[in-house]
Amino acid sequence: MSDQPSNEISESPGDDDVLEFLEGDDALATTEFSHPWRVLIVDDDSDVHKATELAMQGLQIEGRPLQFLHASSAAQARELMSRERDLAVVLLDVVMESEDAGLQLVRCIRHELDQHAVRIVLRTGQPGYAPEIETVRAFDINDYKTKSELTRTRLYTVLTAAIRSYRQIQALESARHGLEMIVQASTELSRLRGLAHFADGVLAQLCHVLGVLPAGLVCAQMNDDAQGPWRVVAAAGPYASLVDCALAAVPIAEVRERVQLCISQRETLEGDNLCLYFGGPSSRGMVALIALPRQLDQVERQLLRAFSANIVTGLENVLLYGQLLDQAYNDQLLRLPNRTRFIELMERNLKDPVGICLALIDIDDFSDINDAFGHHFGDMVLQAVVARMSAELGLNTSMARVAADAFGLMGPEDTVNGEAITAVFVEPFEVDGERLQLSATTGLVRLSESSSVGSELLLDAQIALKRAKQQHRGSSQYFSPAMGTDARERFKLLKGLRAGFEDNRLFVVYQPQVDMASGRALGAEALLRWRTEDGKFVPPDQFIPLAEQSGLIVSIGEFVLRTACHQLKRLEEQGWSDFRMCVNISLAQFRHPGFVDTLNAALRDTEVNPNNLELEITESMAMEDADLVMGLLAAIKRTGATVAIDDFGTGFSSLSQLRQLEVDRLKIDRAFVREAQVSSAGSTIAQMVINLGRSLGLRVIAEGIETEEQRQQLLALGCLEGQGYLFARPMPVDQLERWLRKEPLL
Repeated sequence: MSDQPSNEISESPGDDDVLEFLEGDDALATTEFSHPWRVLIVDDDSDVHKATELAMQGLQIEGRPLQFLHASSAAQARELMSRERDLAVVLLDVVMESEDAGLQLVRCIRHELDQHAVRIVLRTGQPGYAPEIETVRAFDINDYKTKSELTRTRLYTVLTAAIRSYRQIQALESARHGLEMIVQASTELSRLRGLAHFADGVLAQLCHVLGVLPAGLVCAQMNDDAQGPWRVVAAAGPYASLVDCALAAVPIAEVRERVQLCISQRETLEGDNLCLYFGGPSSRGMVALIALPRQLDQVERQLLRAFSANIVTGLENVLLYGQLLDQAYNDQLLRLPNRTRFIELMERNLKDPVGICLALIDIDDFSDINDAFGHHFGDMVLQAVVARMSAELGLNTSMARVAADAFGLMGPEDTVNGEAITAVFVEPFEVDGERLQLSATTGLVRLSESSSVGSELLLDAQIALKRAKQQHRGSSQYFSPAMGTDARERFKLLKGLRAGFEDNRLFVVYQPQVDMASGRALGAEALLRWRTEDGKFVPPDQFIPLAEQSGLIVSIGEFVLRTACHQLKRLEEQGWSDFRMCVNISLAQFRHPGFVDTLNAALRDTEVNPNNLELEITESMAMEDADLVMGLLAAIKRTGATVAIDDFGTGFSSLSQLRQLEVDRLKIDRAFVREAQVSSAGSTIAQMVINLGRSLGLRVIAEGIETEEQRQQLLALGCLEGQGYLFARPMPVDQLERWLRKEPLL
């Protein structure tokens, strides 16, 4: 059913006057390059189509011409609009194949075709079918006119208003879409790590935002120096071959000069080659050049400002991440890979280990250099060492700083070997006017002879290094599987010891000390024992040294001290008021800054008589550091406890120093007790220790007494106290209490 227009699009004399200025030569001389506004006429009356085109012929709106498309029904318009997505205005008849065909098409355009930007102007010759107020309220349309209203002037006015509205909506939509692309681009770029990957992402995302094919390049400064070199870090399209090229060497003069101008001005340059400058708080910057065959519009400029702000933030994050990576994997002083990076390099490059050797090089007594000259001088020494090693051993090798004064070196065995490394240190080093003669001890691993990889290889080299240090300074030692077996057994034993201590499988036994003439009990020595989970005993001479080397002895020693004090308190409550409890103190315990506090706490918590507690230290400990030892012994004496020197005679005591020590007892080592029975020399040493004790006013006790002959001989020499299997073996606390109740007499 067709509308019956009361007028074709008519003109009045006033209309001609209004439009006269548009109909001159300038209005008709619209350039063919102008992108027209596309207007769809939907009407079942062909005369309406012709009249509308004729009325608008040669006119421009907002500086652009009009292009008309035609549909004679709502169904035809629906099919056309499903293909065409850039229509600005639809001039839509209401009554066509049905009374509400135009209104149904409005719903289809908005809801089914999802086209919300296109402006819809309803035209009707029969307004009764669709009352204006209700129609405007119910439908998303731009205007509603009767055909009689749409004179040439009025039609132009309606189209202009609709097109301006369309342009604003399109600008908003373009901005929204652009912002979505920027958010998406920022999200994608935030996942990229490393300057090159980030620059690739910037180039791709920037071209996507501008709607052009990737064609351009990205340049960046390669270090923090404001005068540092600029290089091409990403490129696409015709510039792809320029990646990693210095900016100054870019062969395309126009591109090189434009990027340099952008850098010097530190601002974006528009034109055929769009050049964007990204600079943030740091001194480093980045420039992206994009081949753009058109001028930017205002929306694109705004989008690029937002995009650039995100890129600056991303660039700062990438540079910070790069700094963190550098600090995580490289030594900042020597600019060498660190231990972590060196392990990665070994794992990555060891596909063919034949003929390759790993060296762990430790500078001897380097701490003495730091102590004598200061750490700044020590740093210069390390730099001098690295410079010489790089010059003499650097060819085909990988070098890293793996510890404060230790270096890893990996390469062909004809370069990486003990002789070559020793030769590096033959000549003195000149450092800040000082002439230093250095040496280095080296542990070596032939990779073809080891099944280890990564950090295990460094562990093998460390094992070999320890063996070399046991020989002499400046020596070298190759790793062997037997060394690894020993080291891994020790590690396994230490791991078991830690677990055993945590699971309460370590316990204390007590060996009585007696008056050798009467057999009367004088005290007991607390001794540590370890029973494994399967019930086997591990000898103390195996696990005690491991505990001392690992530092675990401090915790274990406190456990023994407290356990012995609790047992001493129990014996005191049973009537043994003058019973002496002897506890061995390790060097690590003795030197620990909290040792005296630990001792005081144990005495206070158990409430034992401190005069009944005796701490045993070895002769080597007593002689190690006179000032430290005398200070600690004085602190121990202030608690009320006594001190004994264990294994006396095995060290190198100074008589004058011994006189200054506040000790109460000397303990003759079991080796001299054994030798005293079989040789005159052994007897002489035992006699000397006994006489020394008497002259210094110290009591003397002998350990390791196993035979009656040894007891009699020691008594004859003047030693009155002793312990050993002859009197009693080490025993658990319940057996000790039963043994004491028997009061054995000889």
